[in-house]
Amino acid sequence: MIQSPGLLLTVIAFILVIGPLVFVHELGHYLAGRLFGVKADEFSIGFGPELGGMTDKRGTRWKLCALPLGGYVKFAGDMGPSSAADPNWLALPAAARAVTFQAKALWQRAIIVAAGPVTNFAVAIAILAGFAVTYGEVRTPPVVGAIEANSAAAAAGLLPGDRITALGGRQVDSFQDMIMFVQNRAGQQVRVDYVRAGAARSVDLKIGTRVERDRFGNMPKIGRLGIARTGAEVVPVSIIEAPGVAIEKTGDILRMMGEVIGQIISGRRPVSELGGPLSIAKVSGEQLSLGFSSFVFLVALVSINLGFINLLPVPMLDGGHLLFYAVEAVRRKPLEPHVQDWAFRGGLLAVLALMALATTNDLGSLGVWKGLAGLIG
Repeated sequence: MIQSPGLLLTVIAFILVIGPLVFVHELGHYLAGRLFGVKADEFSIGFGPELGGMTDKRGTRWKLCALPLGGYVKFAGDMGPSSAADPNWLALPAAARAVTFQAKALWQRAIIVAAGPVTNFAVAIAILAGFAVTYGEVRTPPVVGAIEANSAAAAAGLLPGDRITALGGRQVDSFQDMIMFVQNRAGQQVRVDYVRAGAARSVDLKIGTRVERDRFGNMPKIGRLGIARTGAEVVPVSIIEAPGVAIEKTGDILRMMGEVIGQIISGRRPVSELGGPLSIAKVSGEQLSLGFSSFVFLVALVSINLGFINLLPVPMLDGGHLLFYAVEAVRRKPLEPHVQDWAFRGGLLAVLALMALATTNDLGSLGVWKGLAGLIG
């Protein structure tokens, strides 16, 4: 039976995920700016018309806007998304000019821009560290416990007791490493390196595909080898060890995200799997209905996702700014204003096109297009 968390719970869950994560992202920019003495004119959660806000004693306008799909910090002297200086910047009194973003050294501007994504990663690491301390770490050796009939592993001739050492040339240290590698590669051909009776062997196989329907009606395609694990051991994690465990897991998740994007770009994965805000809202509602732990873990995943996406070298995103700063460091001078302007226009078009594609996919996953086709037919 398919269960639905309901529209109200979905909306509440989406706000509870996106709102705080956007806030901490922008807070990272704001605090880094404060550290280097940059005045912030505006701190906004959302875009468009202001719904409400307040101005603090430093002259910063803290506001909530109508479209809560992002946010921004407008530093003194900024004129637009490229952080180009106000044409009257040089005419400002020295004291006023000193607190503008453009007056700061290149390395300081880079830190201010990078602080947003870094804060998102820090939030995720803190959450994952908390999970590690609370639940411990499951450690299972990459040893074949049993083989499912008619599975990819069975077809390749793997046997119980084989120890997997590498998949697709990537070292495997645990059963979890195998799961993370395989689940996003359904139907792909890979080489499996393993040890049997002390002898190193290898075999090529095609990863199997399993479509699993969850309680909410989602039917993701998951890659599977058809291998059962041996006995798992839950190892306690101390507070001192937890950050290291969390950083390692964050790195694994980032690598998986990069691989998924690479698969989409290379055509090995359909673009229809690219989701947007509606997908995040749907999953947020589902995870909140499953319980607090599931929801908090989703917050960590979305936080990592936000940090990762914002660091992509695309104009309009933080990564685009950092790319221009890298070019500026090499050239010893910034790119010409008209070059930056055209680059950011292109970046804006790319981001809007990506959002349109993701939203189209979201609507398709909700059955909107099938419903319209039925009405037209």
